[in-house]
Amino acid sequence: MVASSVLGFPRQGVLRDLKKATEAYWAGKISQSDLLAEGKRLRLAHWKIMKDAGVDIIPSNDFAYYDHVLDHIQLFNAIPDRYSKHGLDTIDQYFAMGRGHQKDGIDVPSLEMVKWFDSNYHYVKPTFQDNQTFKLADDPKPVRHFLEAKEAGITTRPVILGPVSFLHLGKADRGQSVQPIDLLDKLLPVYVELLEALKKAGVEDVQIDEPILVFDLPPKVKEAFKPAYEKLSGDFLPRLLLATYFGDIVHNLDVLPSIQHLYGLHIDLVRNPEQLESIVSQLGPQQILSAGVVDGRNIWKTNFKRAIEIVESTIQKVGKERVIVATSSSLLHVPHTLDSEKKLDPEVKDWFAFAVQKVSEVVVIAKAVTEGPAAVREELEANAKSMAARASSKRTNNQSVKDRLAKVNDEMHNRQSPFPERHSQQKEHLKLPTFPTTTIGSFPQTSEIRIQRNKFTKGEITEEEYNKFIENEIDQVIKIQDELDLDVYVHGEPERNDMVQYFGERLDGYVFTTHAWVQSYGSRCVRPPIIVGDISRPAPMTVKESKYAASKSKKPMKGMLTGPITCLRWSFPRDDIHQSVQAQQLALALRDEVVDLESAGIYVIQVDEPALREGLPLRTGRERENYLSWAVDAFKLATSGVKDSTQIHSHFCYSEFQDFFHAIAALDADVLSIENSKSDAKLLQVFVDTAYPRHIGPGVYDIHSPRVPSEQEMKDRVAEMRRYLRPDQLWINPDCGLKTRQWKETKEALTNMVNAAKFYREKTATA
Repeated sequence: MVASSVLGFPRQGVLRDLKKATEAYWAGKISQSDLLAEGKRLRLAHWKIMKDAGVDIIPSNDFAYYDHVLDHIQLFNAIPDRYSKHGLDTIDQYFAMGRGHQKDGIDVPSLEMVKWFDSNYHYVKPTFQDNQTFKLADDPKPVRHFLEAKEAGITTRPVILGPVSFLHLGKADRGQSVQPIDLLDKLLPVYVELLEALKKAGVEDVQIDEPILVFDLPPKVKEAFKPAYEKLSGDFLPRLLLATYFGDIVHNLDVLPSIQHLYGLHIDLVRNPEQLESIVSQLGPQQILSAGVVDGRNIWKTNFKRAIEIVESTIQKVGKERVIVATSSSLLHVPHTLDSEKKLDPEVKDWFAFAVQKVSEVVVIAKAVTEGPAAVREELEANAKSMAARASSKRTNNQSVKDRLAKVNDEMHNRQSPFPERHSQQKEHLKLPTFPTTTIGSFPQTSEIRIQRNKFTKGEITEEEYNKFIENEIDQVIKIQDELDLDVYVHGEPERNDMVQYFGERLDGYVFTTHAWVQSYGSRCVRPPIIVGDISRPAPMTVKESKYAASKSKKPMKGMLTGPITCLRWSFPRDDIHQSVQAQQLALALRDEVVDLESAGIYVIQVDEPALREGLPLRTGRERENYLSWAVDAFKLATSGVKDSTQIHSHFCYSEFQDFFHAIAALDADVLSIENSKSDAKLLQVFVDTAYPRHIGPGVYDIHSPRVPSEQEMKDRVAEMRRYLRPDQLWINPDCGLKTRQWKETKEALTNMVNAAKFYREKTATA
């Protein structure tokens, strides 16, 4: 029998139940016991979904109130002293590390948060000390959740992040010099203790994730696998299935022979099916292969014919009793259930599968290869019909888009003049001071904004009433910026629901969902639009609001757009044409918008590309350079249609950009704004090393936390930046948009930021 398996399930619930409970707890509206009870309810509901669908191997410990890596930080007591010394209880200490804490005399920022491999999910980065020790938490969560499921009559396979990945994905704390992998000998005994506790609780198998095997690893990290898994094996411990995902691991095959005592290995055969032959050749004679053939990262139905062929090929090589049919990765990255989508066009809805549907897909595939196609004939016929309908649908093709794309030439990718000439014209045109201040784009989206948008969507207010409300919101935002004395204004984006969804709703080639929410970080969820066909812009998307705002503003008004790579990466992209083609289509649509904004009197235009880094192939080499080439071309195609006097900005958040800085420089944006508040400012050395000529706005404070940094703290951040950047290069801005913040903290933080900028402006003027 071929078993079916799911590597992990979304945490938020059908209607973002966890988000609502968590935010209610933060706001003091529900008790901690209420929050914990809601978490337990969701876990049981998710386990039951998988059990009722017939899944053989159900995960536990994949649930987290904020982030699964943060769970491991607390599980192993890798907690920096600044969080542990205040006597916060376990859950509040946990949230303090995830989002900061500024209450009852305690003032600590959050730990650094970065993208989980090349996904749009953010994890909390483990942060280690030179004298780091580890200790297993009392009542460890993986054991507790296994017993919780067992009590409900459901046997699960606990999921834990492997020790080598846990360390490699971390960093030394500020002022510390430890190399995380050097802590392995201290960490392994705690892993053994955890595995012993799981074995005692009745656990037979553990899924231990080592996703860093898809990276090009330093020799020291590769060498760590052998001693690690020798210590984590034995009859007194559960059997381990080592899971990898998001890429191939063929380049790290030399690690695998040293750990053949593992029970099994999971590989991602959606992302890299070609690795199968090489992996099978390295398996031990008894090792299980978990074949990830159902996509955990996208919403398209699995092509059963193709998936079954891959699984049957695997069976021929290793035998039916040694194969598991699985999702390619955790289903954390897809929405909960397609059943909630009542408004989707039936034609395109038939092409999709969300988490609940993907759970059923692994069961169907496993049954097909175990009992034969006749056992699931109805499901296979329906799937084949759906595949054919999508392939032949007219919704996927737009000949005019293809014709326009064929006419794109090299000249369309370049500004009229080099930066020095542009800068001279922009300086005369915009008349900005040194250390100019701005924000990244969005201002707080209040409950009133969401209420009015919802009313308009439901037809409860007219378009005229809604537009008047938006204009009033813009008026208020401009008044606040007048009071703050910022130098470049934004209109605040009150009309926008999401930085990608808003544009997708105004582009042909997209479809949209009602409840297809996906966790981005903590309680933050996004509802990615879905690219189903060729993309074009039927009408201007942002010009009306930006033009109105400019007419009310005393200072330059910045137009705000989401770049082509971010529109692509933060959507669910098509899987039937290359992503470079989709990026070019988006770039042409945005090019039209940029030109229209300039014509409307908007001479500062920000085209955000925070997703450029996450699209980077995980390994260095030709694939990465090819990606960067077409990604840079897409940005330049979108932004190069304006005059030299128009200033182009771009924004990058949570980008560890040292290894692809040449591509960022190649974008030729006049001003870059980047995340910097929680990163070591030494990252800015790359701008010095490359003699970067253009302007930079490193973020001076973290907007993902409600904490308000003091004016002195921001002065200190600017002073640190000035060690690397010239005064005439430096812009002062937050890390990211302010959409998720409250107005009180926003005004306080921006006041401190503007005062810090003025301090250095005056100091430079008198020097």
